[in-house]
Amino acid sequence: MAGSGVVANDQDWRQEWWSAVRCAGVLLALLLLVDWGSGRGALWRTALWCAISGLLFAVLYPARISAGTDWLAARRLGRERRVRTDLLISVRCLDGISPRLLLRDALGGHVEIDPEVLARNPRLWHLLDEGARKAAASGVLLCGETALRRLSSRLDRETALGVFRASGLE
Repeated sequence: MAGSGVVANDQDWRQEWWSAVRCAGVLLALLLLVDWGSGRGALWRTALWCAISGLLFAVLYPARISAGTDWLAARRLGRERRVRTDLLISVRCLDGISPRLLLRDALGGHVEIDPEVLARNPRLWHLLDEGARKAAASGVLLCGETALRRLSSRLDRETALGVFRASGLE
């Protein structure tokens, strides 16, 4: 991938991963406990409960976001998607139950991430913004400058509020 400089990672990924493990483990324990309490435990039911808990873990498994000079990657179970941030052609904010940021590059790559990851990890945001500015300056970014400006304003506002809270000036 382009550039060999600094690499930033989502600092909260491990905590989110443990949350997914705990949720799946608690569900499995509860299902097995109910089965045991009812006296209807069977090997096939235990396998079913394990499969349901595994499915819950797969759904809750957080994307591991990392970024470097001119690239951003999201790694999920079994696959990784990357975009070249200096070749971004589209940035879209997808609203809904869970807001998402959809990034597409000129090479056909696309990544969908939670904007909160950028809010919690300023270094990731800086690397993404730096690459997007290069794409805009070179005329490659066709759609999304407004979305990036809105996201930048939001992140700046949240950072300022955090500084005020930390210093007691809230």
